[in-house]
Amino acid sequence: MKKLTTYSLIAAAVGLACTVVGSAARTAEISLPPDPSQLPARQLASYVCSKCHGPNANGISISPLFPILAGQNPVYISDTLKLLRQRGRADPHARAFMWGVSSKLSDEEIEGLAEYFSKLPAVGGHPSKNPALAAKGKEIYENGVEEPKVVKCAQCHGEVGAGTNNVPRLAGQHPGYLALQLHYYHTKLRENKLMNRNVANITDDQIDAVVEYISTLSGVETP
Repeated sequence: MKKLTTYSLIAAAVGLACTVVGSAARTAEISLPPDPSQLPARQLASYVCSKCHGPNANGISISPLFPILAGQNPVYISDTLKLLRQRGRADPHARAFMWGVSSKLSDEEIEGLAEYFSKLPAVGGHPSKNPALAAKGKEIYENGVEEPKVVKCAQCHGEVGAGTNNVPRLAGQHPGYLALQLHYYHTKLRENKLMNRNVANITDDQIDAVVEYISTLSGVETP
């Protein structure tokens, strides 16, 4: 029997919760001032995003079920918000939370939020408490798995996890969030042709390992 990891159990719990609340949350609307376009980006971020993505609009979420946005690539944030706004992403979290939140945002507000969060100080990695597991993850991250095929993460996300343009920064992200998204991609709960293909064969143990390694990445290129 396939072993259920902590992260898989998190994914199952969140999926169940989202099934229960999803119907109501999908149609939830955010309450914005009469003319939100007049709000500075920081104020808009505080108004719209702080509850899930960090107090005082700092972009560092407290819960590992919500991504850290501080220092994230602006094109990725913008593209993702626009995809969520048109309901082009249908994983449980997107349906339960972000469909409603993004529905009222204009292109200009989305671009402002993306620029704002991208300029916040990024979170760096930390030494692993399980070096052996991190070493296995490093091998997967940098070289992938030959058989059954798992594509190396560094190919798109970079050696230090900084990503680029519409490829997200992974360094400094909550391990629990990364594991949950890998689970979603693997099971196609989150649809993305490239990621669905890249991690189609990934196992729970490999997810544990690669997430452990990613948690050590700084996101900063060294000379």
